[in-house]
Amino acid sequence: QVQLVESGGGLVQAGGSLRLSCVASGLTFSSYAMGWFRQAPGKEREFVAAISRIGGSTYYADSVKGRGTISRDNAKSTVYLQMNSLKPEDTAVYYCASDAFLSGSYYYRADRYDYWGQGTQVTVSS
Repeated sequence: QVQLVESGGGLVQAGGSLRLSCVASGLTFSSYAMGWFRQAPGKEREFVAAISRIGGSTYYADSVKGRGTISRDNAKSTVYLQMNSLKPEDTAVYYCASDAFLSGSYYYRADRYDYWGQGTQVTVSS
């Protein structure tokens, strides 16, 4: 079955950086677009970034533009999210997700993704 396993979260001071990783198995990774979402306590899950199947297109939430970079290594079935200049409001559980049929605005919608990881906690202290 499809599994997405995130790692790389942790506690970091404001202004610091983290690199999240998500390793996929049970699917043909290069056939799937990948996304990162996050959910803070008491808030809805929100879009962070997404990348097309071969990495030619990337998409970012306004809140992370200029601070976040999504990338993928299809040979390693892994998607990454590099986050710099972290802020306390970036504190959340970060999830990776995948889907084979995304296009246009669907990249931004959590309900369009079929597979999800279990999440990794990112905590940014002020």
